[in-house]
Amino acid sequence: MARISLINAEEANPEVKEIYEKTLRGKPGNVQKALAHRPDLLKNFLSFYASVGRSLDRKLYELIYLRVSLINGCRYCTQHHVASSKRVGLTAEDLAALKVGNYSRFGAKEQSALTYVEKLTRAPHEITEADFDELKKNFSEPEIVDIHMLAGLANLTNRVTDPLGLELEFPEEKL
Repeated sequence: MARISLINAEEANPEVKEIYEKTLRGKPGNVQKALAHRPDLLKNFLSFYASVGRSLDRKLYELIYLRVSLINGCRYCTQHHVASSKRVGLTAEDLAALKVGNYSRFGAKEQSALTYVEKLTRAPHEITEADFDELKKNFSEPEIVDIHMLAGLANLTNRVTDPLGLELEFPEEKL
C-alpha cells in the first residue's frame, strides 16, 4: 500500500490533468501519481526520463535498467522493465541470466556495459581506469554518458518507488 496518497486524474489540478492526458496518454502509473504532488517535478522528471539512454540500443537500455533494479531489489521498477523488455525481444532465459548476473549469453558490448553498471551500482567509488577503458572499447562518449545517466536514473527510481510503497498497476510476473 502506498505510503503517500496517489493523485488520480479526477482530483488532479489542471496542470497535472494536462500531463496525464497529453504526455501519459491518459494512463499515469503510480509513480506519476505520486510525483503529481509536485507538478513541476513530474513534468521535468518525465522529460528527463524520456531523454536518458537515447543513444543506446533499446535492448541494451532495458538490460541496464533491469540489472540495476535487480541489484537494488526494486520490485516496482523490475516489473515495469520486465514488461518493456519483452517488446525488445528479451526472453525468459535472458531475464533469468540477468537476475543472477550471468552475462555470458549476451554479446561483448552488452557484457561490457552490464559488468560496468554492476560495479557502478554496487561500488561506484571503486571504478578504475581499467574499468573505464574497457567501456571505451565498446562505446562512444555520448553512449558512455548515457550508460552512466541510465544507471543513475534506475538507481533514483529504485529509491522512490518501492520505499514509497507504490503498488504495481498489473499482476506481478515471476522471474
